Amino acid sequence: MPKKVLNRRAYSNGCCALSRNCRTLRPGTYRFTPQMTVREMLQLMASGKEAQFPLRFVEGMRLSDYLKQLRESPYIKHTLSDDKYATVAQALELDNPEWVEGWFWPDTWMYTANTSDVAILKRAHQKMVTQVDKVWDGRADNLPYHDKNQLVTMASIIEKETAVAEERDRVSSVFINRLRIGMRLQTDPTVIYGMGESYNGKLSRKDLETPTAYNTYTISGMPPGAIANPG
Repeated sequence: MPKKVLNRRAYSNGCCALSRNCRTLRPGTYRFTPQMTVREMLQLMASGKEAQFPLRFVEGMRLSDYLKQLRESPYIKHTLSDDKYATVAQALELDNPEWVEGWFWPDTWMYTANTSDVAILKRAHQKMVTQVDKVWDGRADNLPYHDKNQLVTMASIIEKETAVAEERDRVSSVFINRLRIGMRLQTDPTVIYGMGESYNGKLSRKDLETPTAYNTYTISGMPPGAIANPG
C-alpha cells in the first residue's frame, strides 16, 4: 500500500490554517520545546519574541578574554576584522581611543541571534561609562587621580590584587597612600599584564626588575591604563 506523503506546501498551508497570525510570522531564531503545539509555535513566531542567549563577562578579565568569548559564542555576527584594541576603539568610535582596556562592564549580557559583536561591546562599554561617571562625580576631592582613566586603572589593579570584597577598601587605601607620598605601587598584577604572552604563570625577580610601561616596581605613579575590567 503506497505511503501518503504530505508535500511541503500542503504542510505549510495546513499549519497556517491553524493560526490567524500566519501572515504576521516574523523571521528569527526561536526556542521551541517538545511540549509545544504547532499553534503555539506559530504564535511564538508571530510574537517576534526571539530566543535570548547569555554571554557573561566576568569581572577581572581582560578585553582580550571578552573578545575570545564573543568569537566562541553561538549566533553572534562577527564584524570585527581582528582582536586589536585599536580595531575595537575604531569600531566603537570611542571618544578616547586609548581608553579601551578596563572600559567594559562585567555582566551577563543577553542577545538574540545575529546580534553583532560590536553591538554587545557597545552595551558593555556604555554601562561602564555610566558607572564611572557616577563614581567620578561623587569622588573625594583629595584622591590622586588626574582623569577617569586613572580611576578605572586603580579599580582594575585592586580587582586583580584581591578577589575578596572585604579587603578592597584596605588595599585601595594602601595604594592611594603610596601615590600620595610618591612611593611606587609595587603590585604584581601590573607586572604580569606588562609581560603579555611571555608570562608563564610564575614571576621571577628578573621579571620584577625588567622595565615595562606597566611594571609598578620600576615606574613611579600609575601605569598608562587598566589591566582588567573591574566590576
